[in-house]
Amino acid sequence: MKISFSTLGCPDWTLNEIFSAAKDLGYDGIELRGLGEDIYLPKAKQLTESCAKINAELSARGLSIPCISSDCTLQVADDAILDQAKAYLDLAAALHAPYIRVLGDTAPGPAAHVDTALVTERLKLLASYAAEKGVTMLLESNGVYANSKLLKETLDEVNSPSVGALWDINHPVRYANETPAETWANIGKYVRHVHVKDTAVNEQGAIVYKMLGYGTLPIKEAFTLLKTNGFSGCISLEWTKRWNHELEDAGIVFSHFVYAVKKLWQSA
Repeated sequence: MKISFSTLGCPDWTLNEIFSAAKDLGYDGIELRGLGEDIYLPKAKQLTESCAKINAELSARGLSIPCISSDCTLQVADDAILDQAKAYLDLAAALHAPYIRVLGDTAPGPAAHVDTALVTERLKLLASYAAEKGVTMLLESNGVYANSKLLKETLDEVNSPSVGALWDINHPVRYANETPAETWANIGKYVRHVHVKDTAVNEQGAIVYKMLGYGTLPIKEAFTLLKTNGFSGCISLEWTKRWNHELEDAGIVFSHFVYAVKKLWQSA
């Protein structure tokens, strides 16, 4: 089991601070999702220096970038989204990242309408470019695709080794009322990267984020499925501090996650 954290959790850190924290805390990798004020990573100021230099710094620390999470939402009407996805694929290839995350919906919960046929068509269009770059696109279990049956149907139709799934454990449970076993039965063969954040439902019915072990998500059940099926990808902490400023700071959450995720994995 390898672990990483998303840079969503530390929006104010520099790239060097991110690398140092990952090394010091015992992470294996860093999932890129915004750096400083830049959310569109192909134009991020901190990535304007040589990718070769960044790769060398990562290697010296024993780190890697397992996934670059783009904000490319394939249901939007503008075809410019295809060029943006290609820019992320270029960046991933330059940084030796095996995966980029793409979205099929605009919000964690299902939207009123998503043109799933358009999402499927665009995944097919991008698959050959991804293959040329040696990078795999991962459609996240997010929005309407929290319904893992729909996610499976989409990936089955795309039918490309350059397109897989990113399993966000929270979304199918909270938005589609699925158990981890149901989700895995549908998309397990496609899962290459996993997002973890614990959550609970408050008295008003709202979903609230919790540090790992303090919520009510069936994460141990999900880990058992990953472990028994030989999952070799990265389990990545997605702490949405960039969007939710009231959440605990990265200095607290990142160190806690290393301990908690290893303990849960061992007991799964």
